Amino acid sequence: DRYLLLRRAQTKDHGAGSWECVTGRVDQGEGFLDALRREVREELGVDVTPAFFVGTTHFYRGAPQPENELLGVVFACTVADPAAIRLSHEHDAHRWLTAAEAAAFLDQAQPAARWLRTVIARAAALRRLHPPALLAYWQTHGFETDE
Repeated sequence: DRYLLLRRAQTKDHGAGSWECVTGRVDQGEGFLDALRREVREELGVDVTPAFFVGTTHFYRGAPQPENELLGVVFACTVADPAAIRLSHEHDAHRWLTAAEAAAFLDQAQPAARWLRTVIARAAALRRLHPPALLAYWQTHGFETDE
């Protein structure tokens, strides 16, 4: 399995030049999966299939104040044609790496890189641990409990 790493463009106000995965916000009235698909289309120009839920993350974008507080929901996804990826202005480079390659590549001294290493290691472990029947159920029924 390979994981997509994206380098934030130098024009970004936070984390310019750091490596990340697709990120974004949920718009008012939008579900997590709709937001995921929209953000991926905006940032990569492709559609993805959510494979499984990886976890949540709590962080501050800037100083630890309520207005900077964010909660992230992380999913592992698949893309039918990796060659079809077209980066938006938000990123200036991308790499497909195995979990081991990503761990070696990402700078442990950088907080964002440590977080991404943890996310990739967790995704790799969960991919191995989830029974195929559970993965198939999620593919058919999704993750959200809303009707």
